[in-house]
Amino acid sequence: MENKFDLGIIGAGPAGYTAAFHARAKGLSVVLFEKDKVGGVCLNKGCIPTKAILHSAELYEEMKCSDDLGITCSDIFVDYAKVVERKDKIVEKLRKSLELSLKNSGVVTVNAEANVLDNRKISAGGEIYECEKIITATGSAPRDFENLRFDHEFILSSDDILNLKTLPKTILIIGSGAIGVEWARIFSAFEVEVTVVELAEHILPLADIEVSKRVERIFKAKKIKTYIANSVEKIEDKKVYLSSGDVLEPELVLLAAGRKPHPLDNALSCIGDACGKIQLAHFAIKQAVAEVSGVEFNEELVPSVVYGCPEIAWVGKREQDLEEGTYKKSNLLISALGKSHCDNCSDGFIKILSRDGKIIGAHIVSKEASALIQQIIIAMQNNISIDDLKKVCFAHPTYSEGIFECLFR
Repeated sequence: MENKFDLGIIGAGPAGYTAAFHARAKGLSVVLFEKDKVGGVCLNKGCIPTKAILHSAELYEEMKCSDDLGITCSDIFVDYAKVVERKDKIVEKLRKSLELSLKNSGVVTVNAEANVLDNRKISAGGEIYECEKIITATGSAPRDFENLRFDHEFILSSDDILNLKTLPKTILIIGSGAIGVEWARIFSAFEVEVTVVELAEHILPLADIEVSKRVERIFKAKKIKTYIANSVEKIEDKKVYLSSGDVLEPELVLLAAGRKPHPLDNALSCIGDACGKIQLAHFAIKQAVAEVSGVEFNEELVPSVVYGCPEIAWVGKREQDLEEGTYKKSNLLISALGKSHCDNCSDGFIKILSRDGKIIGAHIVSKEASALIQQIIIAMQNNISIDDLKKVCFAHPTYSEGIFECLFR
């Protein structure tokens, strides 16, 4: 009876541990398998460590122009080893907190590789576990290609880049999704010479076209060099040959061209990155809640956020996907908001797309964009009309009032 459980979960990332907590809240017995570290990619190799480093980069960048704010700083320099040390401490602290929460909730955590024997049996650590139901949440891994393999020394993955102890003088980033853009911002802030190669016709190709163009403009202002509609044909002797004929010689290469799901048993319930759908931690969390607690969510209203200054966030329809004349567009420049000038971060815009008096898409480049997009999602999720949103009182001075202003345009 010792190894019999109501629910077995393979993978302790956001999808797995969320499912475990919700199952325990329902009174189910739960065993959670993790062969590496509790917290998954998000906590250990993704969202959290990257944002910790990004905060240091943003602070350094702001301190360099502090004279404009009336604060004189001298002899400012980056001790990147300490930046990484702080990142590691944050990750360790959060991981220990998560491990304790799992233990206190009554989840049995098994730190061993799990193998599914059948739809009710799992082998791990030399023992067999019987589970009434099995959920796989095995996550994903950085993607490389047949002609472009990680060597973990010159060609780095997003895992490898977190372990650097010193900053390179130059770096080439292949791919300009969220990972590529965030690391381009980090390295640029730390005065590394950054080049980005993107196969698509615009940077951040999944975003609305106006967002992509604004990011390209921001990159140009930060002297981040971009090769658009271009690809890497080969890398030999630390030389990168592009399809355009250009040959680059960076100190390091970060291959940030997406992630691949870990293999799994198709007969079992699957949540998180392993499903190969939307590979975002918050999507994985919502999948877990839906799977265990039955609280459904609208998969078309999942926010996308790219961090840095300014933040980038969007949800719903993109303008390039809509037929002309079938929608209304409202735009507001962030520079119109007093708060943006107070914060010395006035670049960006709020763009709202609507149809029949309801919001169908929103695209924001602004400080606090990650918070602003949630306000719009709440309205969209609950089918609140623009006329009703106009009745809401927004605080001043805030970035939120930019949404209010945009509604009247």
